[in-house]
Amino acid sequence: MLQVRGLAKSFAGRPLLSGVDLAVAPGEWVAIVGESGSGKSTLLNLLAGLDRADAGTIVVDGKAIDPADDDATARWRRAHVGFVFQAFHLLPYLDVGTNVALPLALNGVPSRERAPRVHEMLSRVGLAGFEARRPATLSGGEMQRAAIARALVHGPRLVLADEPTGNLDEANASAVLDCLGEAVRHARAAALMVTHSPVAAARADRIVRLAGGRLA
Repeated sequence: MLQVRGLAKSFAGRPLLSGVDLAVAPGEWVAIVGESGSGKSTLLNLLAGLDRADAGTIVVDGKAIDPADDDATARWRRAHVGFVFQAFHLLPYLDVGTNVALPLALNGVPSRERAPRVHEMLSRVGLAGFEARRPATLSGGEMQRAAIARALVHGPRLVLADEPTGNLDEANASAVLDCLGEAVRHARAAALMVTHSPVAAARADRIVRLAGGRLA
């Protein structure tokens, strides 16, 4: 589902990523660990087409991604990438159902088709009946599960999670990781999770370490 070859990125003349190679199968969940400043979040941004690599190729579901074409990359990202953030990034003035439906609206899904898909996705993450709730009324774990629902509702082929349990206590973190793993495998998406937590990393199918600009 995801194939990365020779990915390189430098900042201010300092190499951060140097020839990163990675392959992730459909339904596989990979944890990326490494020291702060090793380039983990930069790697996620490159994979999402939010930044441009200096060299290398990224292929998702057989399609090579060219971030040099900003409009095409934005359309591809809306359709094929789901991003789960540490800080949730739910819009506080919208209810949960509307937050989760946003990727469907951006991808042109008719309004009559959104509600059943939102309901199904919220049920899958344990938030059935939460459509009318505002984010401010949710616990941290509930907000992160709503964010996972939003990231997966449009059926992305690539799921990227940046420290998804960083703001959660142990119990909520465990529940969120259960939810993320089940949802990714159900969708048969390729998933990468950046984390500093060895407990969170151990929940993935595979752990890779980013050090010296390369994955091992």
